[in-house]
Amino acid sequence: MSPLPKRGILLALCSPSGAGKSTLARALLRSDTNIRPSISMTTRPPRPSEVNGKDYHFVDRAGFQRALDAGLLLEWAEVHGNLYGTPLEPVRELIETGRDVVFDIDWQGAAVIQRAYPDDYVGVFVLPPSAEHLRSRLQTRAEDAPDVIAQRLKNARDEISHWREFQHVIVNDDVDRCFARLTAVVYVERVKRLHTLVVEQFAPKLLDDIDRLVEEIAIGLELEAGTNPGP
Repeated sequence: MSPLPKRGILLALCSPSGAGKSTLARALLRSDTNIRPSISMTTRPPRPSEVNGKDYHFVDRAGFQRALDAGLLLEWAEVHGNLYGTPLEPVRELIETGRDVVFDIDWQGAAVIQRAYPDDYVGVFVLPPSAEHLRSRLQTRAEDAPDVIAQRLKNARDEISHWREFQHVIVNDDVDRCFARLTAVVYVERVKRLHTLVVEQFAPKLLDDIDRLVEEIAIGLELEAGTNPGP
Protein backbone atom coordinates (compact mmCIF):
# COMPACT_ATOMS: atom_id res chain seq x y z
CA MET A 1 0.00 0.00 0.00
CA SER A 2 1.40 3.41 -0.98
CA PRO A 3 1.90 6.22 1.59
CA LEU A 4 -1.31 7.90 2.68
CA PRO A 5 -1.88 11.57 1.79
CA LYS A 6 -2.46 12.87 5.33
CA ARG A 7 -4.27 16.18 5.84
CA GLY A 8 -4.38 18.10 9.06
CA ILE A 9 -7.51 18.74 11.09
CA LEU A 10 -9.01 22.15 11.82
CA LEU A 11 -9.76 22.15 15.55
CA ALA A 12 -12.16 24.94 16.51
CA LEU A 13 -12.12 25.61 20.26
CA CYS A 14 -15.11 27.69 21.28
CA SER A 15 -16.54 28.94 24.56
CA PRO A 16 -17.82 32.11 26.17
CA SER A 17 -15.07 34.44 27.33
CA GLY A 18 -13.57 33.23 30.59
CA ALA A 19 -14.38 29.54 30.18
CA GLY A 20 -10.74 28.63 29.53
CA LYS A 21 -10.48 27.91 25.81
CA SER A 22 -7.38 30.09 25.40
CA THR A 23 -5.64 28.29 28.27
CA LEU A 24 -6.52 24.94 26.72
CA ALA A 25 -5.33 26.04 23.28
CA ARG A 26 -1.95 27.14 24.68
CA ALA A 27 -1.57 23.86 26.59
CA LEU A 28 -2.37 21.88 23.45
CA LEU A 29 0.22 23.81 21.44
CA ARG A 30 2.88 23.16 24.10
CA SER A 31 2.13 19.45 24.26
CA ASP A 32 1.87 18.59 20.56
CA THR A 33 4.39 19.77 17.98
CA ASN A 34 2.12 18.79 15.08
CA ILE A 35 -0.47 21.40 16.08
CA ARG A 36 -0.07 25.01 14.98
CA PRO A 37 -2.04 28.06 16.07
CA SER A 38 -4.29 30.08 13.83
CA ILE A 39 -3.34 33.68 14.60
CA SER A 40 -6.39 35.86 14.14
CA MET A 41 -6.53 39.39 12.83
CA THR A 42 -8.44 41.79 15.07
CA THR A 43 -9.32 45.44 15.50
CA ARG A 44 -9.43 44.99 19.28
CA PRO A 45 -6.75 46.95 21.17
CA PRO A 46 -4.03 44.66 22.55
CA ARG A 47 -4.02 43.82 26.24
CA PRO A 48 -0.81 44.56 28.16
CA SER A 49 0.38 40.95 28.01
CA GLU A 50 -0.35 40.42 24.29
CA VAL A 51 2.24 40.50 21.50
CA ASN A 52 1.41 41.54 17.94
CA GLY A 53 1.97 38.68 15.50
CA LYS A 54 2.02 36.09 18.27
CA ASP A 55 -1.32 36.44 20.03
CA TYR A 56 -3.11 38.39 17.29
CA HIS A 57 -2.42 40.48 14.23
CA PHE A 58 -3.63 43.85 15.52
CA VAL A 59 -4.93 46.19 12.81
CA ASP A 60 -7.26 49.14 12.50
CA ARG A 61 -10.66 48.85 10.82
CA ALA A 62 -9.33 50.14 7.51
CA GLY A 63 -6.62 47.48 7.44
CA PHE A 64 -9.12 44.78 8.34
CA GLN A 65 -11.45 45.93 5.57
CA ARG A 66 -8.63 45.81 3.02
CA ALA A 67 -7.86 42.20 3.95
CA LEU A 68 -11.55 41.34 3.74
CA ASP A 69 -11.99 42.99 0.34
CA ALA A 70 -8.93 41.15 -1.02
CA GLY A 71 -10.39 37.77 -0.02
CA LEU A 72 -7.56 37.10 2.43
CA LEU A 73 -9.78 35.96 5.31
CA LEU A 74 -11.24 32.49 5.79
CA GLU A 75 -13.88 33.84 8.15
CA TRP A 76 -14.63 36.97 10.08
CA ALA A 77 -17.11 38.22 12.65
CA GLU A 78 -17.85 41.18 14.85
CA VAL A 79 -17.65 40.24 18.53
CA HIS A 80 -18.10 42.67 21.43
CA GLY A 81 -17.83 45.56 18.97
CA ASN A 82 -14.50 44.42 17.51
CA LEU A 83 -13.71 42.65 14.24
CA TYR A 84 -11.96 39.27 14.24
CA GLY A 85 -10.85 37.27 11.21
CA THR A 86 -8.79 34.23 10.25
CA PRO A 87 -6.12 34.67 7.54
CA LEU A 88 -6.80 32.02 4.88
CA GLU A 89 -3.44 31.18 3.31
CA PRO A 90 -1.55 30.06 6.47
CA VAL A 91 -4.40 27.68 7.35
CA ARG A 92 -4.48 26.20 3.85
CA GLU A 93 -0.71 25.64 3.80
CA LEU A 94 -0.72 23.94 7.21
CA ILE A 95 -3.47 21.40 6.61
CA GLU A 96 -2.16 20.52 3.14
CA THR A 97 1.21 19.62 4.69
CA GLY A 98 -0.42 17.45 7.37
CA ARG A 99 -0.33 19.94 10.23
CA ASP A 100 -3.29 20.36 12.56
CA VAL A 101 -4.52 23.89 13.25
CA VAL A 102 -6.19 25.03 16.47
CA PHE A 103 -8.56 28.00 16.42
CA ASP A 104 -9.40 30.01 19.53
CA ILE A 105 -12.62 31.27 18.01
CA ASP A 106 -16.29 32.13 18.52
CA TRP A 107 -19.24 30.04 17.32
CA GLN A 108 -19.85 32.24 14.26
CA GLY A 109 -16.32 31.73 12.96
CA ALA A 110 -16.48 28.01 13.70
CA ALA A 111 -19.63 27.69 11.60
CA VAL A 112 -17.93 29.35 8.63
CA ILE A 113 -14.88 27.07 8.92
CA GLN A 114 -17.15 24.03 9.09
CA ARG A 115 -18.90 25.06 5.87
CA ALA A 116 -15.60 25.79 4.10
CA TYR A 117 -13.76 22.64 5.26
CA PRO A 118 -16.41 20.10 6.36
CA ASP A 119 -14.10 17.08 6.06
CA ASP A 120 -11.26 18.67 8.04
CA TYR A 121 -13.30 20.48 10.71
CA VAL A 122 -13.55 19.37 14.35
CA GLY A 123 -15.64 21.55 16.66
CA VAL A 124 -15.15 21.51 20.45
CA PHE A 125 -17.27 23.67 22.75
CA VAL A 126 -15.92 24.34 26.25
CA LEU A 127 -18.49 25.02 28.96
CA PRO A 128 -17.74 26.68 32.31
CA PRO A 129 -18.76 24.65 35.39
CA SER A 130 -21.16 27.39 36.54
CA ALA A 131 -22.29 30.95 35.84
CA GLU A 132 -20.64 32.16 39.04
CA HIS A 133 -17.36 30.56 38.04
CA LEU A 134 -17.56 32.31 34.69
CA ARG A 135 -18.04 35.70 36.34
CA SER A 136 -15.18 35.02 38.75
CA ARG A 137 -12.84 34.08 35.90
CA LEU A 138 -13.59 37.31 34.05
CA GLN A 139 -13.04 39.41 37.17
CA THR A 140 -9.74 37.79 38.15
CA ARG A 141 -8.28 38.42 34.70
CA ALA A 142 -7.86 42.07 35.73
CA GLU A 143 -7.07 43.05 32.14
CA ASP A 144 -10.62 43.89 31.08
CA ALA A 145 -12.54 46.89 32.41
CA PRO A 146 -15.78 46.26 34.39
CA ASP A 147 -17.99 47.43 31.53
CA VAL A 148 -16.22 45.00 29.21
CA ILE A 149 -16.78 42.19 31.72
CA ALA A 150 -20.47 43.09 31.94
CA GLN A 151 -20.81 42.98 28.16
CA ARG A 152 -19.08 39.61 27.95
CA LEU A 153 -21.41 38.19 30.59
CA LYS A 154 -24.41 39.46 28.65
CA ASN A 155 -23.14 37.70 25.54
CA ALA A 156 -22.19 34.46 27.34
CA ARG A 157 -25.69 32.99 27.33
CA ASP A 158 -26.07 33.50 23.59
CA GLU A 159 -22.66 31.92 22.99
CA ILE A 160 -23.47 28.89 25.15
CA SER A 161 -26.83 28.40 23.41
CA HIS A 162 -24.93 27.16 20.33
CA TRP A 163 -23.31 24.20 22.11
CA ARG A 164 -25.43 21.65 20.22
CA GLU A 165 -23.80 22.71 16.95
CA PHE A 166 -20.45 21.18 17.98
CA GLN A 167 -19.25 17.59 17.64
CA HIS A 168 -17.68 17.57 21.10
CA VAL A 169 -18.65 19.38 24.31
CA ILE A 170 -16.47 19.36 27.43
CA VAL A 171 -16.95 21.02 30.82
CA ASN A 172 -13.94 22.87 32.20
CA ASP A 173 -14.50 21.93 35.84
CA ASP A 174 -10.78 21.22 36.25
CA VAL A 175 -8.10 22.36 33.82
CA ASP A 176 -6.11 19.12 33.90
CA ARG A 177 -9.17 16.91 33.44
CA CYS A 178 -10.50 19.17 30.70
CA PHE A 179 -7.15 19.10 28.91
CA ALA A 180 -7.10 15.29 29.10
CA ARG A 181 -10.55 15.21 27.49
CA LEU A 182 -9.40 17.59 24.77
CA THR A 183 -6.31 15.54 23.91
CA ALA A 184 -8.53 12.44 23.75
CA VAL A 185 -10.75 14.23 21.23
CA VAL A 186 -7.73 15.09 19.08
CA TYR A 187 -6.47 11.50 19.22
CA VAL A 188 -9.85 10.03 18.27
CA GLU A 189 -10.32 12.44 15.37
CA ARG A 190 -6.85 11.69 14.01
CA VAL A 191 -7.41 7.93 14.21
CA LYS A 192 -10.83 8.25 12.59
CA ARG A 193 -9.39 10.17 9.65
CA LEU A 194 -6.46 7.79 9.25
CA HIS A 195 -8.86 4.85 9.26
CA THR A 196 -10.96 6.55 6.59
CA LEU A 197 -7.88 7.12 4.43
CA VAL A 198 -6.84 3.47 4.78
CA VAL A 199 -10.30 2.20 3.89
CA GLU A 200 -10.65 4.59 0.94
CA GLN A 201 -7.37 3.30 -0.47
CA PHE A 202 -7.87 -0.36 0.43
CA ALA A 203 -11.51 -0.95 -0.56
CA PRO A 204 -11.22 0.07 -4.26
CA LYS A 205 -8.09 -2.09 -4.62
CA LEU A 206 -9.92 -5.01 -3.02
CA LEU A 207 -12.77 -4.64 -5.52
CA ASP A 208 -10.30 -4.50 -8.42
CA ASP A 209 -8.56 -7.64 -7.15
CA ILE A 210 -11.88 -9.50 -6.92
CA ASP A 211 -12.74 -8.45 -10.48
CA ARG A 212 -9.35 -9.70 -11.64
CA LEU A 213 -9.82 -13.07 -9.93
CA VAL A 214 -13.30 -13.48 -11.43
CA GLU A 215 -11.88 -12.68 -14.87
CA GLU A 216 -9.02 -15.16 -14.40
CA ILE A 217 -11.49 -17.89 -13.43
CA ALA A 218 -13.66 -17.11 -16.46
CA ILE A 219 -10.65 -17.27 -18.78
CA GLY A 220 -9.59 -20.55 -17.21
CA LEU A 221 -13.02 -22.04 -17.76
CA GLU A 222 -12.99 -20.94 -21.40
CA LEU A 223 -9.57 -22.50 -21.96
CA GLU A 224 -10.68 -25.70 -20.27
CA ALA A 225 -13.75 -25.87 -22.47
CA GLY A 226 -11.58 -25.37 -25.56
CA THR A 227 -9.17 -28.17 -24.71
CA ASN A 228 -11.93 -30.56 -23.68
CA PRO A 229 -14.54 -30.36 -26.46
CA GLY A 230 -17.72 -32.26 -25.89
CA PRO A 231 -18.83 -35.33 -27.90
